[in-house]
Amino acid sequence: MNIKENISKFFTSASFGNAQTIDGLNTKKKNIAFAIIILIVALLPLFLSPFRVSLVGKFITYAIVALSIDLIWGYTGILSLGHGVFFGLGGYGMGMYLKLVASQGRLPDFMSWSGRTTLPWFWEFYKTAPEAVMMIILVPSALAFILGLLTFMNRIKGVYFSILSQALALVFVTLFIGLQPYTGGTNGITEFSTLFGLSIAGKSAKYMWYYVSLVFLILTYCVFSTIMKTKCGRVLVAIRDGENRARFSGYQTASYKTFVYVLSALFTAIAGALFVPFSGIISPSEMSISNSIDMAIWVAVGGRGTLIGGVIGAFIVNIMKTVISESFPEIWSYFIGAIFVLVVLFLPRGLTGVFTDLMGKVISKIKKSKEAQA
Repeated sequence: MNIKENISKFFTSASFGNAQTIDGLNTKKKNIAFAIIILIVALLPLFLSPFRVSLVGKFITYAIVALSIDLIWGYTGILSLGHGVFFGLGGYGMGMYLKLVASQGRLPDFMSWSGRTTLPWFWEFYKTAPEAVMMIILVPSALAFILGLLTFMNRIKGVYFSILSQALALVFVTLFIGLQPYTGGTNGITEFSTLFGLSIAGKSAKYMWYYVSLVFLILTYCVFSTIMKTKCGRVLVAIRDGENRARFSGYQTASYKTFVYVLSALFTAIAGALFVPFSGIISPSEMSISNSIDMAIWVAVGGRGTLIGGVIGAFIVNIMKTVISESFPEIWSYFIGAIFVLVVLFLPRGLTGVFTDLMGKVISKIKKSKEAQA
């Protein structure tokens, strides 16, 4: 297969419809690989400084996002380039709660600076932890449901849906920057003090939240893996491989796509909420188009249609991003762009696909060697 064919497949059927899946990865192999990754990540705090623990904690939340995107892209053929919106909404939900806790009943400082004298009505829903959790779940899910229903019922798909999702990201970034008295504008929401009674800057809070995020990563993987084993999962794959055939077979494809889109948005929002205590800030930049494209890159690098590939891609890309940015702060973005171009040209199935192909060749040679000896 030449370079032109790779590019064509990646940006047409692979990206906006029939994503190439990874053959040779059964459930047992994926679960073993995931268990090994979780074990390594769980032991890392024993060897890392608190700063690095927070950094890896962010990578854990990114892995949850990658799983969510792989569910809709790798298994359903829906490429969303606006998932940063749901990540940001979840983050703002957590940020608003933490800011109100830090303000101790007073008006948040950025609101006072903007001339407000009373708390906006929608901030009232974030005064307590249960209410904040409920809003973190409901707001992104409702937005995803409305957007998914309107687009999928009207059979908007492929590149058109991807462009629409990008427009959504642009709208929300502009909206949140413009609403300075309510959202903190470009600066976002920051200066949090405590996290469920623990100092957010303290070592105990960092380590506690690290393992909470790790538990949510495990939960996300288990939920998505279970879904893909059911009839619903098989229908999603059928929609990816041929939506018209699935529709003519009697399945309400719009309902299935809306369901999986809402589920993906929900877990992305949860990841955004988990992200805030590690970063100490939430701003409109988390909703940007570039951030949403980065999320798709994690899945593309790791390998679509595997779940485990999204986790691997999220960790590898962000580790490389950290190492390169620390060594070459002025040109690190070019390195990341080059990595994505190389994946598009030469590794259309990602790192997981490369590993699977190599293992397949090794096993094949071993079998041929045994047959020859026999």
